[in-house]
Amino acid sequence: MEQPELDLEIIDRVIEMAWEDRTPFEAITTQFGLTEQQVIAIMRRQMKPSSFRMWRKRVTGRKTKHLKVCNVRDGRFTSSNQKHY
Repeated sequence: MEQPELDLEIIDRVIEMAWEDRTPFEAITTQFGLTEQQVIAIMRRQMKPSSFRMWRKRVTGRKTKHLKVCNVRDGRFTSSNQKHY
């Protein structure tokens, strides 16, 4: 898989977005044009092995990391306790 040339600022932002629980991979694809597999490769390359394993364990199967399986209404995440007007 070929990786695009990214500057350090973009790599830092991709890593930050990948760690965020509620930022789906599709948002990273839209903003930076990176596939989920490319994001995983960046995370593997930029992180310590133990941190990468912890991140993979954390995001594997997490519904909020994939738009198709998460519960998003009107493009926004809302708490079930939040009042809807």
